[in-house]
Amino acid sequence: MLYLLIRGQGNIIIMDTCIAHNLGLNRLAALIRGVITEPYRIGQLYMISKHSHEQSSDGEGVEVIINEPYTDPAHGEGQYTEKRLYLNSKLPAWVRGFVPKIFYITEKAWNYYPYTITEYTCSFLPKFQIRIETKFENNNGCNSQVFGEKPTPEEDVCFVDIAIDDIPEGYYKKSEDLRTFHSEKTGRGPLLEDWKETTQPIMCSYKLVAAKFEVYGFQSRVESFVHKNIKDILLAGHRQAVAWMDEWYGMSLEDVRKFEKKLQEETNCKVNSQKKPTESKSEALLNTSSGKHSINRSTSWNNGSETCPYAATNGSTDLKPRPRLPSAPE
Repeated sequence: MLYLLIRGQGNIIIMDTCIAHNLGLNRLAALIRGVITEPYRIGQLYMISKHSHEQSSDGEGVEVIINEPYTDPAHGEGQYTEKRLYLNSKLPAWVRGFVPKIFYITEKAWNYYPYTITEYTCSFLPKFQIRIETKFENNNGCNSQVFGEKPTPEEDVCFVDIAIDDIPEGYYKKSEDLRTFHSEKTGRGPLLEDWKETTQPIMCSYKLVAAKFEVYGFQSRVESFVHKNIKDILLAGHRQAVAWMDEWYGMSLEDVRKFEKKLQEETNCKVNSQKKPTESKSEALLNTSSGKHSINRSTSWNNGSETCPYAATNGSTDLKPRPRLPSAPE
């Protein structure tokens, strides 16, 4: 199950809960975090790599710039990744009208599993930032104080069920429908309507999400667009992590890192295959310094201070809902 907590002023909190039941685990409860979070770590890494590969083609998609071990004084050993998300064709028309042809979102992630930080920024829109903090816990989303001592108000939480909730038509695949899904390796599934109350053990991935776009005339529209899409992306991703279980179940961390590296190389080729020489040169001028990529591994949240040259543009077009399909046939 995915829990999405939305707060005002562009701040969001997200908690996504995944079925430990479907992971086929038979371990002692005394292991606490290790019971659920470690196996799902493999599934998540597998899902991200495969999903990025599937969504990349014709010069668009996910290009991996850096993927390497990283140590933080507070959080310990982890993995740092930096990616470029080329999304021109997926942007709404009111955005495509003023963004350059060479446009991408930069994703920086610090993975100290079971705690992670992910940030999204855009050099073309310096006032645009998204930050996601994630904490994985072995419960069904009952920890209202996961991100602080003050409980999150219940009315600010949007519950998203990976098995039952409707999903955008473009994301739906029958093979990833968890109400008909069955794992051959583990014997798990399908998920019944009351699975989140009856399943044990169970794991929740709590996400605190903040979206910010401080540009007059665009702030509310951009933040609404982000809020609408982030829920659908997380819903689809966690459905896939479970539906693809038979592909990653039994993998070690070393195995999934090898798989990750192989697919990253293939995905980068798909993204770069359609780039023209002039585009590559222009992009290099924007993003390199002294022949090397300019990388800042420190968090950039709240550091934006430049003025967007398109701030004067305004409009009032409402965001239109996308067609959605039930998660499974009736």
